Amino acid sequence: QLSCRTAAPVAFLTPLLLCSCSMLAAAPAGLGMEVMAPATINALNGSSVKLSCTFNSCYKVENKQFSLNWTYQECRNCSEELFLQFRMKIMNKQLDRFGNRVEFTGNPTKYDVSFTLKNVQLEDEGTYNCYVLNPPDRQRGHASISLKVLTQEPPKHDSTVAVIVGASVGGFLAVVILVLMVVKCVRRKKQQRLNTDDQKTEEEGKTDGEGNPDEGTK
Repeated sequence: QLSCRTAAPVAFLTPLLLCSCSMLAAAPAGLGMEVMAPATINALNGSSVKLSCTFNSCYKVENKQFSLNWTYQECRNCSEELFLQFRMKIMNKQLDRFGNRVEFTGNPTKYDVSFTLKNVQLEDEGTYNCYVLNPPDRQRGHASISLKVLTQEPPKHDSTVAVIVGASVGGFLAVVILVLMVVKCVRRKKQQRLNTDDQKTEEEGKTDGEGNPDEGTK
């Protein structure tokens, strides 16, 4: 058993970052990798659930040096129980509580150390800790997952109201756009008509000035 540690909150599904050579040069010695996992996972009693854990390291994974520990905590102040380990290869510790229900489904060379828990039981609720060390990184990365076991599926939200509201809003916007287009077209045609009338008036004025002499000169 491992001593109990308080886990820092981990952002849900943080994007996996790759280190550049410049970052390696600037990074202080002993800087550990970042380990990412969802803070909470809900699973239906009797189902299988994947507990996802990935990590970001500035170095390529070498099986001879890479190490992984998955531990389980029944409560906040309880001791951690080691149930899955990677030392050159995956080793299941076969805890009585899990039996053979733990299956490693990750791939360390792809920075994935996830596992699947089969036939989830109510007693499986608790905190699952993922510890990763990838030398030359000197500090071990850590993430934790709180597993909640549900006895029934959560009710599905009725989206009928949302669909009706969305359709109404969409229809209203379509009508507004149509009205604006009609008004714009009417104004454009009216402006063209005014321009045509002005042009005709100017042409008629020029014709009168050139072809019709004033009566005073007769």
